[in-house]
This record gives sequence, structure tokens and C-alpha cells, in this order.
Amino acid sequence: MDTLAEVNQKGFVDEYIDPTLDLFAEIERLKKEKNAIILAHYYQEPDIQDIADYIGDSLGLSQEAAKTDASMIVFAGVHFMAETAKILSPEKKVLLPDVKAGCSLADSCPPHLFRKFREKYPDHLVITYVNCTAELKALSDIVCTSTNAVQIVESLPKDQKIIFGPDRNLGAYVAKKTGRDLVLWNGACMVHEIFSQEKITRLRERHPAAKFIAHPECEEVVLQMADYVGSTTGLLKYTINSEATEFIVATESGIIHQMEKANPGKTFIPAPPNNSCACNDCPYMKRNTLEKLYLCIKNEYPEVTVPEEIIERARLPIERMLDISAQLGL
Repeated sequence: MDTLAEVNQKGFVDEYIDPTLDLFAEIERLKKEKNAIILAHYYQEPDIQDIADYIGDSLGLSQEAAKTDASMIVFAGVHFMAETAKILSPEKKVLLPDVKAGCSLADSCPPHLFRKFREKYPDHLVITYVNCTAELKALSDIVCTSTNAVQIVESLPKDQKIIFGPDRNLGAYVAKKTGRDLVLWNGACMVHEIFSQEKITRLRERHPAAKFIAHPECEEVVLQMADYVGSTTGLLKYTINSEATEFIVATESGIIHQMEKANPGKTFIPAPPNNSCACNDCPYMKRNTLEKLYLCIKNEYPEVTVPEEIIERARLPIERMLDISAQLGL
């Protein structure tokens, strides 16, 4: 067990954890003492998922947090997710175990550059994937998720011109499914871009009965091979409902923990990336550890804050998405 925890943007804090300490018990105690809830994304390490109050995708977790009476939200995920929780629950304290838990996709779309990009298409509606910064959401007309992106676009008039960002792969998938001509921002998630078509093909030859499932953030050549394409929640549900007993999974490998828990007896194989790793991990997601989670609740730091003006502007496109989703029965 690591005893030195990095909790400060400026470096390391000299706070050691007794290696004999039962971190699960201590975290449970602190949660009750501080009226806190723990949200964990599917891509977190198994220990964090197991101690979380809610496990899910980014927007679903923030919606759950907004429903609770907790005064403190500890978001075991990445920075933009904690920002979204703050947008939906501005009165609550939002903590992130490691402030350096960023996101390659969010980083691929700097708001000041996207603002200039948007200005080139003044007659276009802006739809942004929820996996982006609060400031980018504030520049948007509607926010979407990987679950509802296709339906959100289809709900708009066919002559409505649309900018879609920041994920070019999800945008291309939506354009193909809807037949719409979308203007795409050239952003991507580093995790979903490195799956190897060649290695997946060889893996499928060794496991001919396995279903190949993929997240729409993957490149088109990978999606074309898939038996099912869906969000993290969609992929999990597919494995539960499918009669197949083997699955090759093309998304961050953290989701496999929940797949295995929900499907005893079924086998899950992480799709091979284009590198020497055995599986596909997000280095940002994996910055959060049980030790950092403990120190985060104990010290109530690092705290994620969002300027009030950004909160007000960013909440509107999220509410538009929720309204459209409700109208469509999603």
C-alpha cells in the first residue's frame, strides 16, 4: 500500500497513512461524519467502485448526487465530471481525490479555440458531448451523452445546421446513424483511439463465440467490427441481456469489474490496444486511489469550484438535453 498520497496541485503533501488502517472502515466513518456521498465512474479501480454509493457514467452520477441530501460530493472520476456535479449541485461541496485527474478528450478542446471555431459557423447550433469542461458547456446550446447523442440530433429539424464537439469519433458515429452533415471539432479520447484493429481481429479468431462490443468514442474502423456499440451503461446492460458467455470489450477496462459482478460465469476480455499493455487503462482515471479518496474526505480537499457565471450558462444546455430526453422518453 502506498503511504504517501498526492493531493495537492503543487506537489506532494507530507501526510502518511498508517498501513494497518482499515481504509474501507475509515472512509465509511468519514462519510457519515461529514454527510458525504461517493460517486465512482465505471472506469475507477475496483476498490473505489466497491466502496462508492453510486457507480455509473458521468452525467448519471451527477444527477444522482443532485437528488441526495448529502452536503458533500466526493467524485471519483475526472475533473470535468466533478465540474458537472458542481453545476447541478452548486450549493454542495464537490471534492476530487486527485486534482490532476484530467481528461485527454476535454483537453483536446480548449474553450478559447472552440469559441473562435464556433464564430465561423454563426448559423449552426452547438451540441457538445458531456465529456468536456464546464466552460465548453457554457459555449453550447445543447449537451448530449453517448447514450442519447443520436436521439438528440434526430430531434432537431433536418435543416438545422449543427456543430458537434469535442469528440470527432462520436460525432462521426452520430452523423452516420442520423444521416446528418455535422461540423465536427477534431478532438478525441486517447484511450478509445489506440485500439488495434489487427490485434482485435486476431483475438476474435481465437474467440469465435465472443461478442465484440465497443464504445462510440472508438475509431470507425473499430466500430465497424462491433456486434454492439453503446455507452458504458449500454455496454454493461448488453452483457447482462445477451446470451453470449464471452465478450471482447473495447472501452476503458475499469468497466469489466462491474460486468464480472453482474455476470457470474461469463468471460470478459479487454480489447488490445496498439501498445504493449495487456489492457486499456485511462491514466487519468487511475490517478484516483483508495488512499487519495480517504485523504480527500478527511481533509475536504482538493475542492472543485466553478465560477457562478459559468454554472448559470453551463446548466442551460444540460437542462435542454434533459428536457429533450424526457420528451423522447429516454
